[in-house]
Amino acid sequence: MTTASTDERSDRELLQAHVDGDADAFGVLFARHRDRLWAVALRTMGNPEDAADGLQDGMIAAFRRAGSFRGEAAVTTWLHRVVVNACLDRFRAAKIRRFDSLPDDVEDRGTLVATAQHDDLPDVAAEDAERRRRVLDALATLPAEQRAALVLVDMEGYPVAEVAEMLGCAEGTVKSRCSRGRTKLAGLLADLNRPVGDIPHGNPPPDGPVQPTVRPRGPPAP
Repeated sequence: MTTASTDERSDRELLQAHVDGDADAFGVLFARHRDRLWAVALRTMGNPEDAADGLQDGMIAAFRRAGSFRGEAAVTTWLHRVVVNACLDRFRAAKIRRFDSLPDDVEDRGTLVATAQHDDLPDVAAEDAERRRRVLDALATLPAEQRAALVLVDMEGYPVAEVAEMLGCAEGTVKSRCSRGRTKLAGLLADLNRPVGDIPHGNPPPDGPVQPTVRPRGPPAP
C-alpha cells in the first residue's frame, strides 16, 4: 500500500487517479498536504473544533468535486480554495460558536517568523507566551475575509495572485483585505513590533506583516 511519503505520483496524477476510481489516491493526496491545510483551517476558524469541521467540509467537497478540477491552477491551490471557502461558508451561515482564541502552538509558516523559544529563561518564555496571546487575540477581531487573506498571504506565504485564485476574487481585493487587516492589527499590536527593551516610537507601517510567536501544532488524528 502506498503512502504520501512513498507514492511518487504528482498531485495532478493522484487527483486524476481518484476521479478514475483509485480508492487510495485521494487519501494519499490529502495526507501529503494535510498539515498545511489544517494550519489554514485552524487560523481561519479560530479553534480546533471548528477548524476540524471546516477542514472536513472542505475535504468532502474536494472528494466529491474532483472531477470539476480543470487544471488551471495547482492542485494545492485548488485544495486550499475549497478548504478556505468551506470555512468561510461556516462563518457566513453563522453555524459556529463565539470565536475562541487560537491555541498558542499554531504552526507558523510563510512570511511570519516565529520567535525562538526560551525554555531555559522563564521570564522570556512568559513574555513570549503573552505576545502569542496578544497576536492571536488581535487576529480574531478581524472579519473572516480579512483574516483568511492575511492567513494565506502573511502566515502561509502564498503570492497574492495565488491567494486571489484560492478566494475566488481579484488580486486587488486580496491586497485591500490584507491592507485593512494589517492596519487594524498594527494599531492593536504597535507595542509588539519592536525589540524587547526598546522604547516605542509610534505605530509600525500598516503594510508590514504582523509577527506572531507560535509553536507547531499538528492536525487532528484521522
